[in-house]
Amino acid sequence: MEKLYIIGTGNATAIDCFNTTFAIGSGSEYLMTDAGGGNGILRRLRDMEISLDHVHHLIVTHEHSDHILGVVWLIRMWATRFLKDGSLEPVYIYCHEDLTETIRTLARLTLQPKMYRVIGEKILITPVKNGETCHIMDYDVTFFDIESTKAKQYGFTLRLLSGEKLTCTGDEPYHPGNSTPYVEGSDWLLHEAFCLYQDRDRFRPYEKHHSTVKDACLMAGEMGIRNLILYHTEDQTGIDTRKKRYLEEGRQYFSGNLYVPDDGDVILLQK
Repeated sequence: MEKLYIIGTGNATAIDCFNTTFAIGSGSEYLMTDAGGGNGILRRLRDMEISLDHVHHLIVTHEHSDHILGVVWLIRMWATRFLKDGSLEPVYIYCHEDLTETIRTLARLTLQPKMYRVIGEKILITPVKNGETCHIMDYDVTFFDIESTKAKQYGFTLRLLSGEKLTCTGDEPYHPGNSTPYVEGSDWLLHEAFCLYQDRDRFRPYEKHHSTVKDACLMAGEMGIRNLILYHTEDQTGIDTRKKRYLEEGRQYFSGNLYVPDDGDVILLQK
């Protein structure tokens, strides 16, 4: 039975929680998505007892700093391991084609040349196209363009071992169009919720191309979602009470199973 490891839940400016990052796995191997904004990813993985020895697949959704800068630290750690033992299994980083050069450039500018040279040998940056399906671990993962209005960004959908459909829409609201066949009818949907609807005038999520808890929950109901997981939130209204407040608003508009995880939470992905 797979579990969803919530490594971080915060938006780009969050301080009291880590940037939105998660992994799917059974405890022996993990498929990670994004890596947050810095070396804090290493502590978060340690705290969740996720060893990089068991992370061989990483999806990077887009170029924003709170999703991509932690990738440099993962590459550094992976490269160090490969330089010591070249027989280790390779690592794959999946992203849209425009993002491959960005990751390479960040690594080239910030890492030692010997570490950078591991890219292409044991650290394989793999470009994916809109609608392309890749077999990753035990999953057929289909990537799709979320049609972001800010920076090109890919979400993905896959079938869990139970047969249930899990979909990630990145860190922007669901946009009707290209994303619809992937999002609609998902058993599990990971979706951003920048703030409460009642706090929209304070945080102005729509100006930032984000949504509120109410918006995400109304959409999920219309799309036939069974389990909705909200992340990429603000932390300025109190991280200790966020779960309670977000659930209270969300349950007014969504009748399915609603999750507002904290950093470090583990969700059992079962029917």
